Amino acid sequence: MKKAVYPGSFDPFSNGHLDIVNRASKLFDELHILVSYNINKNNNFSSFERVAMIKKCVSQLNNVTVATYDGLVVNYCQQHGIQVIIRGLRNYSDYENEFNLFQYNRDIAPSIETIFLLPSTKNQFVSSSAIKELIRFDCDITKYVPVEIKQDIISKLKK
Repeated sequence: MKKAVYPGSFDPFSNGHLDIVNRASKLFDELHILVSYNINKNNNFSSFERVAMIKKCVSQLNNVTVATYDGLVVNYCQQHGIQVIIRGLRNYSDYENEFNLFQYNRDIAPSIETIFLLPSTKNQFVSSSAIKELIRFDCDITKYVPVEIKQDIISKLKK
């Protein structure tokens, strides 16, 4: 059975993330969406809130599970028999960051592969930070977030 993990902070989960999930879920028997801790980010949503929102968006995908983990992604992979890490790349700066992370992961766990997926054209520029900014300026985010969680995101970030 081929297993993959798609880690991220997902603060908040966007249509770009969902695009990657939908495509990766077709490539693997089992896909774990991992809400992971990033020391460089200040999250607006708790891990519990992010997991709950993502579950709403992927409930129709039978081979997808959603979890949270505060350690290294490669350690999660080793604990769950996962062979592949999925990462999304939108642009060159994503590539630079992901390439460095890939090198560390390769050093720590050489048997775990990393696969990069590019988002569809309509989602290439979607970012969680841009969604937060749009909400703060009362702009419509309908095109950027799954309908199942749009109101959850707006309610939380409007406070």
